[in-house]
Amino acid sequence: MALDGIVTHAIAAELSRCVGGRINKIYQPTAHDLVLQIRAQGENFKLLLSANPTYPRVHFTEQTFLNPQEAPMFCMLMRKHCESGIIESVEQIAFERMIQIKIRQRNELGDESTKFIRIELMGRHSNIILLEPATNTILDGIHHVTPAISSYRIVMPGFGYTEPPQQHKLHPLEVTEETFRSALAATSSDNETEDEVTPMSFAAQLVEHFSGISPLIAREIEFRAERLFDANEVADLERARWQAFSTLMIQVRELLFQPCITENAKGKMFFSAVPLTSIAPTRTTYDSISTCMEAFYGDKAERDTVKQRVSDLIRFLQNERNKNIKKIDKLHDSREEANDADQYRVQGELLFASLHALQKGMKEIEVVNYYDENQESIRITLDPLITPSENAQRYLKKYNKFKNSLTVIEEQLRITDDEIRYMESLLQQLEHASLHDIDEIREELTEQGYLRDRSKKNKKKKKNDKPTVQCYTSSEGIAIYVGKNNIQNEYVTNRLAHPNDTWLHTKDIPGSHVVIRSSEFGNATLEEAAMLAANYSQAKSSSMVPVDYTLIRHVRKPSGSKPGFVIYDHQKTLYITPDEEKLKHLPYVLKNN
Repeated sequence: MALDGIVTHAIAAELSRCVGGRINKIYQPTAHDLVLQIRAQGENFKLLLSANPTYPRVHFTEQTFLNPQEAPMFCMLMRKHCESGIIESVEQIAFERMIQIKIRQRNELGDESTKFIRIELMGRHSNIILLEPATNTILDGIHHVTPAISSYRIVMPGFGYTEPPQQHKLHPLEVTEETFRSALAATSSDNETEDEVTPMSFAAQLVEHFSGISPLIAREIEFRAERLFDANEVADLERARWQAFSTLMIQVRELLFQPCITENAKGKMFFSAVPLTSIAPTRTTYDSISTCMEAFYGDKAERDTVKQRVSDLIRFLQNERNKNIKKIDKLHDSREEANDADQYRVQGELLFASLHALQKGMKEIEVVNYYDENQESIRITLDPLITPSENAQRYLKKYNKFKNSLTVIEEQLRITDDEIRYMESLLQQLEHASLHDIDEIREELTEQGYLRDRSKKNKKKKKNDKPTVQCYTSSEGIAIYVGKNNIQNEYVTNRLAHPNDTWLHTKDIPGSHVVIRSSEFGNATLEEAAMLAANYSQAKSSSMVPVDYTLIRHVRKPSGSKPGFVIYDHQKTLYITPDEEKLKHLPYVLKNN
């Protein structure tokens, strides 16, 4: 990717649509992100400000975010100073990866006040800072930088704002050809010594001397210059370099952007505000830098956070599953031994029939097996420390013990098998889980006694609380509800659905409960619902996945069964291949109605 000064310039230009608009709502869905709902020019916009250390960005978004029940302190402060405020300007700072939004708002006393939102898009140093411009004081930052972290630049409430260290580079949109040539010549002389000359590539020179130019864009300019020179369109290489540089900067200055995502030969993806001809001639273009960045990032940031949050849960569930698999093996061994228990009955009865031939102290005896058709002899081991009668009784007790244990073993096999299926279903749910879904899965494991409740607040969830579930709209306009964990599955199936609604689930495969909230629908809706059931299952990457469907009135939950477990009948089976691209075009919202 190339989140450089050029992309930031394109973002700032696009955000100018918000100037004069009002900030209606402010949310903070994660520790790194802010979402501003803005009304401007007769339209509603949703603006994402992200100081994610891996995926920092600013752009308009259509993504749906699940917000925490209690707003973080930084969000509350932003609401106090910026909500209902008017956006007066949006500007890029010094062609660097910094954007400043100026907000005018009336305070509690009715007096007008101005605040700056400074967004710094600088990798792991990214931040969103609220400033008091009159005194250049930091009101707060989404990430705090204490004196222990940095003595040069502190980001804490009450401290004066210090800009990131200046790099003292040239502004690429303001440079002349003479300044351009001088900068390149200065680089050459700086690298020259008495003994040797260390050449610096043209691309490296661009990064060295001009602000906001990333290595990716520098290589693109170098590629365009060499192409001009090789094609004899420009006879002088230095002139070709200036022409390639100035042509691109004119496009940036005049806001003639062509946002695109390009894939190189190794499959690595790059996004840019200008075409990257140096990587590949083919690319996917977008109408705006926001749609380009949204397509590039997708849900990468959330997926990364989810991976960090679920690692301990995955390890726990895998360990529990493995323990139960070993238990199953031991139970099978015990069942095989119990099935052979009849031999102990035979030996015990033969000993009773031969008591006259037995004496205490004998270690074994050979007797005729009257139960054998051929009347073969059988050798029976004895305990020399007990009487012959006690030896016979020992074999019969062993027989009775194994005979009675068969019922227990069968019950344990059923319970253990249910445990394995339960763990596998939770592992499958974690593959599609959002941050909110993870919390619900943890809550479920705590309620089931697998995890200890370590929360100090220990808030009890009300029975009437409704989980938030995904509601898709089919191509026929029918609502399709999808549960992504057992709490959501039970809500969708047992509380939300009506008796004549249609219920779907992958056949004998862990997956989500899917409900079509209508008694009348066409084949298109049924196929799309089945595709959702297959997509949110363990068979997501398979083809021709079997999906059972039946009416809700034929679905029931056995008493005492695990969360999310149901049995059903009167089902039909549809075979479907998941198509992720097709599902992307199905609109959905998060609902808890």
